[in-house]
Amino acid sequence: MQDTSVVKKNDDINVQSREETRASERYLRPAVDIIEAENGLTMIAVLPGAAKDTLEINVDKGILTVNAPVSRSMPGSPLYSEFEYAHYYRQFTIPESMDHEKAKADFTNGVLTLRVPVAESAKPRKIEVKAG
Repeated sequence: MQDTSVVKKNDDINVQSREETRASERYLRPAVDIIEAENGLTMIAVLPGAAKDTLEINVDKGILTVNAPVSRSMPGSPLYSEFEYAHYYRQFTIPESMDHEKAKADFTNGVLTLRVPVAESAKPRKIEVKAG
């Protein structure tokens, strides 16, 4: 007899438990691209199911933390699901030469785009030489 269920759970998804110092809940490490340019860093993270109002982005002592709780809010019973529904959590070390105060984040259709510019003090500058 054939299995008529189309519900499939993918156990290969990158789901990990939190570190010992954190809550015991499970979390997902979202897929992230980080692009470095002369004017700063751009990070793009895919966070399906996350909501803009619960998304947390923090920088503390050079550690960038992205934390996004997820709740399944679709009515009905899933027939097939490849998305794992758990909180997203990811940390990165970013250089102190970045201007964290001027960082800007945009969250559209489940995609987070974070731009962190280079601090003015870290940008190369030309020193004028005067004849004496």
